[in-house]
Amino acid sequence: MDTFEKIYEVVRLVPFGMVATYGKVAQLSGVNNARLVGYALSNLQADTEIPWHRIVNRDGAISYREGRGPGLQKNLLKSEGIAFSEKDRINLKVYQW
Repeated sequence: MDTFEKIYEVVRLVPFGMVATYGKVAQLSGVNNARLVGYALSNLQADTEIPWHRIVNRDGAISYREGRGPGLQKNLLKSEGIAFSEKDRINLKVYQW
């Protein structure tokens, strides 16, 4: 199994209504490189079955990317019942897997 597939395998495990951090996915997939997780997820199409939108940074925020990705990610997370603070942060004590 290649590195990206290991990452995708872990991301598929994140349940509906929960999030994981890039670092946690890196740790669980054995790649130990949060940036590599971000790179792997950025290579996915928006309509993939892999729940890429459930991965956030260590502050509980959506990492900036150009295009419609951040807005789409926030909308998908909200549709799963995940709340954002006034500073667009997710409470990881509540929603982290």
